[in-house]
Amino acid sequence: MPRPRLPRATVVVAGLVGSLTGLLGGCSQFLPMKSEGLIPADLVPVFREAAATYGLLSAAQLAAQARVESRFDSSVVSRAGAVGMMQFLPRTWAEVGLDGDGDGVADPLNPLDAIPSAAHYEQHLAQLVADLPGDEVSLVLAAYNAGPTAVRTAGGVPDYAETRSYIAKVNSWAEAYASEI
Repeated sequence: MPRPRLPRATVVVAGLVGSLTGLLGGCSQFLPMKSEGLIPADLVPVFREAAATYGLLSAAQLAAQARVESRFDSSVVSRAGAVGMMQFLPRTWAEVGLDGDGDGVADPLNPLDAIPSAAHYEQHLAQLVADLPGDEVSLVLAAYNAGPTAVRTAGGVPDYAETRSYIAKVNSWAEAYASEI
């Protein structure tokens, strides 16, 4: 049985949508999709409290960072050994990890500990890069991603593709989350 013919305009539109989807498919972090990027509702107050307590990044920026770091997955472990939703290296966690939920244990796999620890750490990073030129949030995100030594050595955001992409992704998701949080 022959397939029904679609009007030419439908075929053209479908082709354009398919082409755009193919081109942008690997860039979904720049075009947040609400269905895949929602902030877990139980974490919204945690992001708000961490932002209010440490005051550098907004709640939307902290949530965006968690999205970029782990897609809100608290069990993820990177190739470099960074763990949890906010992707702390063990050495960094030992220095800055907080018991955010008051259970007596500072656990990087527990979002209630990791989120305030990230905000607290970023406050510390801000002090380390305060004398450098550039946007404070971008400098702090670069230091979180590449390390404060790399940012200081570069005299600002280092020219690392991964770090520049990280900052762009966090900013994009933060914009998407601004009305949600």
